Amino acid sequence: MKPQLIKEIGESIKRGQIGIIPTDTIYGFACSVFNEKSIKKVYKLKKRSLKKPFIILISSIKDLHLFNIVPSQELKNYWPGKVSIIIDCKEKKFKYLHRGKNSLAFRLPNNEELIKIIKISGPIISSSVNTEGNKPATNIKDAKKYFNDKVDFYIDKGTLKSKPSKIISLSGEIIRK
Repeated sequence: MKPQLIKEIGESIKRGQIGIIPTDTIYGFACSVFNEKSIKKVYKLKKRSLKKPFIILISSIKDLHLFNIVPSQELKNYWPGKVSIIIDCKEKKFKYLHRGKNSLAFRLPNNEELIKIIKISGPIISSSVNTEGNKPATNIKDAKKYFNDKVDFYIDKGTLKSKPSKIISLSGEIIRK
């Protein structure tokens, strides 16, 4: 991806736009974690249960400080990589993110282009490109079948056939393999 496109994507997300972009696992929705209106729109588009928080992609472990979380040394054992880790976050101001669960799942992806985008946009929510209960899109053609012009932009990286990230708690409990 060219640097100018990376910059445009990052700035679009930062401004509140919603995109569908390749991650280091599968195609995912992308919008700023700090834009509550955009997050509400993604819930509506996906027909996702309002009780299920989204995964948050960060550009470095230091980004956890934005959520008043002191990073654990353990995180370096998992990141960067395809592992999302559930971390306590009881901050009331982030209730729109943690949905009353008082924890959030974070992932530091192993993808330089995506990290560059997140450095510009700030942390983003990520979720598979599908409606609740349906198969995730593996390419942009399928993504457009789901969401057509209801998102602001699509970034095509061909077919992505990977599993979604594994989700674990810091105690090592596996939530999703």
